Amino acid sequence: MSACKEDDPRIHGIKSKIRVVPDFPKTGIMFQDITTLLLEPKSFKDTIDLFVERYKEKNISVVAGIEARGFIFGSPIALAIGAKFVPLRKPGKLPADVIKQDYTLEYGNDCLEMHVGAVESGERALVVDDLIATGGTLCAAMSLLERAGAEVVECACVIELPDLKGRERLQGKPLYVLVESH
Repeated sequence: MSACKEDDPRIHGIKSKIRVVPDFPKTGIMFQDITTLLLEPKSFKDTIDLFVERYKEKNISVVAGIEARGFIFGSPIALAIGAKFVPLRKPGKLPADVIKQDYTLEYGNDCLEMHVGAVESGERALVVDDLIATGGTLCAAMSLLERAGAEVVECACVIELPDLKGRERLQGKPLYVLVESH
């Protein structure tokens, strides 16, 4: 599901604040820069509010944010809906025992790690990131949470690049996005 198809005036404001940077981090990539969104408090708040409105009544107990931009959006969502925040980090960043998942990006390979015990069996989880491209990062995040026994209720991203068909890799898991970029 995409909020960008809804007639909410906040969506236009959010979309207008996202800067596109060509050839970053590699040639051919059109980087969707959310730092310009963060510079505009009203648009940043609208972004968080739209997610909170969607998830406040869904009995989410875990918001898992993907490093690093998923932390920016996931933490305030978790606070607002009364859920714990679990950071999903790149290798070597967490100090205790971790479980990890390797995955493929649109421009390389990477790995996500989560502390052992951060999520308990049966918890209802929301995965948050700034963007879905090929879907590899979200799939890795879902795998980590499900291996720990959580039920992933939905994935939420500010931006979707639908031309890269990442949604199709999510194995039917619901995805909620605010804006699409082609």
